[in-house]
Amino acid sequence: MEKVYMDNASGTPVHPKVMEAIMPFLKDGFGNPSNLHQFGRISSDAIQAARGQVANLVHAKPNEIIFTSSGTEANNFAIKGILAAHKKKGNHIITSQIEHFSVLNPLKSLEKSGCEVTYLPVDKYGVVNPDDVKKAIKPTTTMVSVMYANGEIGTIEPIKEIGTITGEKGIIFHTDAVAAAGNVPIDVSDVHVDALSMSANQFNGPPGIGALYLREGVRILPFMDGGVQEGGRRAGTENIIGIVGMGKAAELAKLEMPQRLSKVQGLRNQLRDGILKNINHVYVNGHPTNRLPGNLSLCIEYIEGESVLLFLDMQGIAISSGSACTSRSLKASHVIMATGVDAALAQGTVLFSMGINNSDADVEYVLEKLPPIVERLRQMSPLYNQKQMKN
Repeated sequence: MEKVYMDNASGTPVHPKVMEAIMPFLKDGFGNPSNLHQFGRISSDAIQAARGQVANLVHAKPNEIIFTSSGTEANNFAIKGILAAHKKKGNHIITSQIEHFSVLNPLKSLEKSGCEVTYLPVDKYGVVNPDDVKKAIKPTTTMVSVMYANGEIGTIEPIKEIGTITGEKGIIFHTDAVAAAGNVPIDVSDVHVDALSMSANQFNGPPGIGALYLREGVRILPFMDGGVQEGGRRAGTENIIGIVGMGKAAELAKLEMPQRLSKVQGLRNQLRDGILKNINHVYVNGHPTNRLPGNLSLCIEYIEGESVLLFLDMQGIAISSGSACTSRSLKASHVIMATGVDAALAQGTVLFSMGINNSDADVEYVLEKLPPIVERLRQMSPLYNQKQMKN
C-alpha cells in the first residue's frame, strides 16, 4: 500500500540535512551552555549560530530571537509577557476570530483577570479588514495580535497594512506566524511587526522547539522564573538539539524558498484542479490566491470530514480535518464558521497540506482514491439521497 503524507500543516518531516546537523550534538552536545568550560562553550556557540540562522529567516537581529519550546509557548509568552510589561498603558487587546487556540485561550484567561479583548470578524475568505483594526483601537489598547497566515484555510492576512496602523498609533503588534515562517518570505521590518511566533516543525525542523522574535526595545516580562538564559527572558536549560535543528531548518528554508514555493504551489494547484474536476459539490476555503502555497482546504458537501480522513488513512493517505489541535473534537472549526460557511457544510471540511517531500505521484494517488470514497460516503447520506431523488 502506498503511503502519502499530506498533513504538513500539523507537522513536517525533518529534513535530512537537519538530522545531519543534529547528530554531533546528540553525541557531544551535553555541555551546559551557561558554563564557561570548553564543553559549555561548544553548546553556547552552537546556540548563537542557530540564533543567527533563525533571525536571518525573518530578517531580524540575532538578539531579537528568543528560543521557546514551541509556537504555542511563543504565542503565550508574547501575549502574556508583553501585556504584563505594559499594563500601565491599558488592558485592551485586539485580535481576530480565527486565531489559533494558543492565542485565543490565553486571551480568554486574561479576560477572566479583567482584560478587555476585541475579536474582529473576517470576510468569507478569512481576511481581517485593517480598517476594523483601526476602528477598534482605544486609548487603553496595548496590543494587536493577528496571525500572519491561517494554517487551516491558508489565507495570508494583510499584516503590513495592520502593522502600519499599529505603528502610527504606538501599539505593539504581535503576529502568530507559525504557519507562515519558513513557508513564505517574511521581513519583520517591512511588515512592521513587534513580535512574531515561529515553530520549527512547520518548516522541516524538529518538533518541540520554537522561537519568538521580539523587536529590540519592546519590553516583555518572563512568565517562567529561574535562571538568566535567553537574555533573562526565558529561564531553563536550553534545548540544544532542538535549537541547532531549528537553526539549520531555517537556513535551508531561506536558501530553498523559491524552489519550495514553486514546487508545493504547483502540487497544490494540481490536486485542487483534479478534485474539482472529479467530485461535485466541493468548495475551496480561504483566499483564492493570497494563501499558503501548500494549503488546500475544502468543504465536501453531504459528508463528514472525519469520515474522509479515516477512509483515506486506510489507503495510506494522511490528511487533516482542520487544525491538529482540534482534530479530536467533533465540533465544526471556529475558523470555517467565522467565514460564514453553513454549519452542516463545515462538517465536511478536509485539509490537504503539501510539503517539500510530496510528488506528482502522491497527487495522482490521492486523485485515484478520493472520488470513490466520497461517493461511498454520500451513498450513506440521507441528505445526499434526498437531493438525488429531487433531481
